[in-house]
Amino acid sequence: MSGCSTKAPDDSLAHIQAVENNLRPAMYIKDQPLPALNILDRMKHYKVPGVSVAVIYEGKIEWAKGYGVKEAEGGDPVTPETLFQAASISKPIASLGVLHLVDEGLLDLDAPVNDKLQSWKVPENEFTAKEKVTLRRLLTHSAGLTVHGFPGYAASKEFPTTVQVLDGEKPANTPPVRVDILPGSQWRYSGGGYTVAQLLVADVSGRPFPDYMKATVLDAIGMADSTFQQPLTPEKAVQAASAHRGNGKVIKGKWHVYPEMAAAGLWTTPSDLCLYAIEIQRSLSGQSNKVISRSLTEQMLSPGIGGHGLGPALSGSGENRTFSHGGSNMGFKCQMIAFADKGQGAAVMTNADRGGELADEILRSIASVYGWSDYQSKEVAVIEIDPAKLEPYIGDFRLDSQPNMPILVSIEEGRLCVKSMATGKMSLLPMSETEFVYLEGGIFFTFVRGADKSINQIKVRPADSSMEMLFSRKKEE
Repeated sequence: MSGCSTKAPDDSLAHIQAVENNLRPAMYIKDQPLPALNILDRMKHYKVPGVSVAVIYEGKIEWAKGYGVKEAEGGDPVTPETLFQAASISKPIASLGVLHLVDEGLLDLDAPVNDKLQSWKVPENEFTAKEKVTLRRLLTHSAGLTVHGFPGYAASKEFPTTVQVLDGEKPANTPPVRVDILPGSQWRYSGGGYTVAQLLVADVSGRPFPDYMKATVLDAIGMADSTFQQPLTPEKAVQAASAHRGNGKVIKGKWHVYPEMAAAGLWTTPSDLCLYAIEIQRSLSGQSNKVISRSLTEQMLSPGIGGHGLGPALSGSGENRTFSHGGSNMGFKCQMIAFADKGQGAAVMTNADRGGELADEILRSIASVYGWSDYQSKEVAVIEIDPAKLEPYIGDFRLDSQPNMPILVSIEEGRLCVKSMATGKMSLLPMSETEFVYLEGGIFFTFVRGADKSINQIKVRPADSSMEMLFSRKKEE
């Protein structure tokens, strides 16, 4: 198995080899054998040039290994020290820095953030007149703030300040971050909320956000290869992997820049993410409290609205409860998961748009090899449908919040096929005449008929989530 810079004792090699040759799809067909796949073959399948993996076992990083190259067509090999964009995994790391200020008595989780913000204020309106934007609500995505995520900026472009991002002022490329639903009323993912938290940290600490995070979190935990600096310094850029689109081609300028640092701007390695996870595990058990106290760690891992913690996503119960987060920036996809009460976990980082599915397959392999209860493949039953009956499903469907990101439904080789800019081509198998499944990614597609009996909407839901996205058929111009 070709890979670079393995850091593992001899007794871990069997684990590594088993993980490399046991990648699994999210779902498999009932009464058919569950396939075991090879990591290098799957990298080629998904057009992912580089992957980096680290695994926590018995409270320590058991092994870390890089696969492939930093840039397609002649790039240097990926090593455990290669930097990747963590994308939204930036959020739980940033949250740790915010919570340090709570432990220091400089911030209050339940006080209005406008009490402490100095260089900008959350604009007041009819919603904030009834309920306030608080730090707890920011960190649990329940503050009622807009702007789901950020596309970043080409390396050659001018970058906005944090305040310009929050107000949607040029050169910012996203709308203003505003309250448009009652704070505390519902869970709604908001990178905009974490950008407010970023400004809050800078205002209260009196330091630039990357400097504060380095001193308070990264250095304290030992995340020596990590930085929130945007853009990267020339010294760190040498370590970085390049971002690639779904076709495997490197993006212009190698990667995008994210001034929305708390939401999407961390550059790091799987090993450093595992050091973060280990510190949370140890802080929770009272063995180490390098950044926040045990009591605040317990709050961090207590489910809020939507089951989200103060930074990480939460799942499971008892000894199987986990904290985790995924990340998706332009050309970078990654996953991190760890068990709260036992010393296990892993992080996988990739440098291509289809790397999310690959990262999930690797995590399912790790789960199988290490005996985790989560991230196991699930069995589904499928049926046969006459391709002629699928003709009404063909069309262009749009997500209301992102009308410029269509999913296109067609028929290829007798099967429904969905294509999108985000995921590439997905071949669907029918579970009924309206329910279909994408096996590799574990995604359900429900085709909905309107009053006229025609297919006019698609409900899309990941198998491991109750959250749905609704796509509507594009209306004729």
